[in-house]
Amino acid sequence: MRQPTLYIPHGGGPCFFMEDPQGVWTGMEAFLRGIGPTLPARPEAILIVSGHWETRGRFSFTSGPRPGLIYDYGGFPAHTYALRYDVPGSPALAQDAAALLNAAGLTADLDADRGLDHGVFVPLKVAFPEADIPVVEMSLDRSLDPKLHLAAGRALASLRDRGVLIVGAGMSFHNMRGYGDPRFTRPSDDFDAWLAETVTDAPAAREARLIEWEAGPAARLSHPREEHLLPLLVAAGAADGAGERIYGEHVLGTAISGFRFD
Repeated sequence: MRQPTLYIPHGGGPCFFMEDPQGVWTGMEAFLRGIGPTLPARPEAILIVSGHWETRGRFSFTSGPRPGLIYDYGGFPAHTYALRYDVPGSPALAQDAAALLNAAGLTADLDADRGLDHGVFVPLKVAFPEADIPVVEMSLDRSLDPKLHLAAGRALASLRDRGVLIVGAGMSFHNMRGYGDPRFTRPSDDFDAWLAETVTDAPAAREARLIEWEAGPAARLSHPREEHLLPLLVAAGAADGAGERIYGEHVLGTAISGFRFD
């Protein structure tokens, strides 16, 4: 059964597995936990693009049968460095995904040694806690070229018909100076509104606007560096149908959204 594509927030570090007396992350956690029931069927596999893995001049896919975890965050409680997410990999899916990109004139390879970073295992541990769906992580190209990442999504689109759930994991607002600063609330709202309008536009117009994302209001204030936005472009590129916002709230005073494409 054909799967949608998603762009989801991954939160801050291991936030969902720490004490949260102020309830900062409860809404986002509830959204992630509710993803599974909204899908047309249990995914055969998950192909997920993280804002925390970049490769130069190519895309890369984790291809190990049992990927480990990369605790690429610092200053958190000791127990968060012992989190487990013993999910299987899918060497076959990784090979097929790389072949699709290469056939489309892009450059892609396999990395059998790399594990899953926190932009992957943290949200998936919430959304699919059973850890029984094979996961392959895909890198960003360090050029951060929006056209390139949309093209990568288009090349991967056929995987959806095989029951593969394509997920972009990032944060729709990602300026570390802005979290908790009330001066960033209005700019984040402006960019978030533009982003939601863009996602729900017709596919051709959506793609044109995403290519020129820096023209959006407060775009560079919301993303001083766009690695957390580009997973959205991969998800959008893999979709030929409508997009919709499926999650939105203020987190630490800034607007954060999640999107789905059918």
